[in-house]
Amino acid sequence: MNKKLATTAILLSGSSIAAMHVINRVHTSLCTSKSLLKNFENRYYEWRFGKIRYQKKGSGTPLLFIHDLTIGSSNYEYHRLINNLTEKHEIYSIDLLGYGLSDKPSMTYTNNLYEQLITDFIKNIIGKKTSVIVSGESVPFVILACHNNPEIINKLICINPQNLYLQNQIPSKQTKMMKLFLEVPVLGTFTYHVLTNKHMMQKLFSEQYFCDPGEIKEKYIFNYLEAAHAGGYNSKYTFASYVGKYMNMNILHELKEINNSILMIGGEQEENIKTTIENYQYYNAAIEEVYIPDTKHLPHLEAPDEIIEQIKIFLYNK
Repeated sequence: MNKKLATTAILLSGSSIAAMHVINRVHTSLCTSKSLLKNFENRYYEWRFGKIRYQKKGSGTPLLFIHDLTIGSSNYEYHRLINNLTEKHEIYSIDLLGYGLSDKPSMTYTNNLYEQLITDFIKNIIGKKTSVIVSGESVPFVILACHNNPEIINKLICINPQNLYLQNQIPSKQTKMMKLFLEVPVLGTFTYHVLTNKHMMQKLFSEQYFCDPGEIKEKYIFNYLEAAHAGGYNSKYTFASYVGKYMNMNILHELKEINNSILMIGGEQEENIKTTIENYQYYNAAIEEVYIPDTKHLPHLEAPDEIIEQIKIFLYNK
């Protein structure tokens, strides 16, 4: 009897794993079938850890756009801003390693890794001192790059920067276990797919990213879904590092010492954003602030005209 039960359990487990594997393949195919992120403007930087997708437009002083570190982030995040700034700027927008159409190697992703990427990209591709527009949880590694390489970054615009308290949280036993679980073949991949399906992405947009759900366009959801799954199963490794807190680090020392002109833009309805920006200003009194009414985490998608106006005031009038 025990042998029969063991055999049955093995067969059921095998069938479950096979079913999850099929679901993983089908979901990846469905999320990437539209090929929304592929176009003739894509270029690739051969970085030492993999190919980095970027786009270049316009002429003038260089301006680099760096997206957030959340699920589905890519340079698509800024598509409503870029074309309105090309008359005076040579615009660069990239997909960070592990995001969008950039390579997604199976590795641990950290703040220091991205600081190295941005530094190398500016030095090797842009070749000039560059102003940077960055959002969310990417703000800390750009501040790190400002501190370590002051000669390459000019002005800095931060949209809804990450809370400094959360940024100081380092990997714990629990978060390390979560990372290891997500990296497990089939089961970890299946969990990633559950967390990144269309319903969950719609929920993120309606509850956290946008103030007015009526402003959410279906193409936003599909572009984020594609970015979250382009590259197949390796797409989960950045998310595993993200939930494992491996992308966090204490930047208070660097924040105090940088001398860049900095503007922080907050979505007025973003949770605790005024306190967050005040905390940054406590360590660096030169930081300026502005808030965009009736927006949350992605004001550059929800209210691009207001963001463009603030960008131009900051870059041209100071």
